[in-house]
Amino acid sequence: NPLFEWVRDHRVHHKFSDTDADPHNASRGLFFSHVGWLMQKKHPQVLRRGREVDMSDVLADPVIRFQQKFFFPLILTFTFLIPIAVPCLLWDETWWNSTFCTIFRWVLTLNGIWSVNSFAHLYGYHPYDRKILPAENRVVSAIALGEGWHNYHHTFPWDYKTAELGDYGLNITTAFIDFFALIGWAYDLKQPSPRMIQKVVQRRGDGTHAEWGHVKEVTEEEAHLLDDETEETPLCTEENEKEL
Repeated sequence: NPLFEWVRDHRVHHKFSDTDADPHNASRGLFFSHVGWLMQKKHPQVLRRGREVDMSDVLADPVIRFQQKFFFPLILTFTFLIPIAVPCLLWDETWWNSTFCTIFRWVLTLNGIWSVNSFAHLYGYHPYDRKILPAENRVVSAIALGEGWHNYHHTFPWDYKTAELGDYGLNITTAFIDFFALIGWAYDLKQPSPRMIQKVVQRRGDGTHAEWGHVKEVTEEEAHLLDDETEETPLCTEENEKEL
């Protein structure tokens, strides 16, 4: 889909995760959340909530407007025509082999991306919030270059890393962003403090966190002593919705 549609659906997905307003609601099963949602009309709640999402910041971006306007010629050229033609013209690959490999790569890539919506919402641990479906899934993280740390991502949706990991082993996407931050192309990167993460793990986690999973859950009285930033940890708020 064009960037505009992806951002809109992703914002709705976070705000109404795994409800009828979620475009790929995992509560409807593995197949639906993986690919079934693309094979049928959107639920009325998805359409309604999608119209309510503020997309003014996205529409203000000239690159996104260009991509939306020329989406089909762009995807046809860069996803199929160039990858098929280059091997044939430069190292005498057969057109059949090149076409087959290009389509196979495309299908494989799509299924890797869709696994974030399906497998990472149904299988894995919940060290940050045990009451939501998104889970920490190492296999999906390896396939999707770091997008499988989904329990963390849905608990702290404004963290640019989408994970608590301190290295790039299973989060290549973060390495990519950090490189561009280093040269000044990416900026205003947000992430929660370690103290904030610890408090949330103790309050909401399922006990599987490597460092704080064994620590007792804080009491309601202790919860009131948390600093203001801890109160900014709902799955999605109006303030951080645009950060997704």
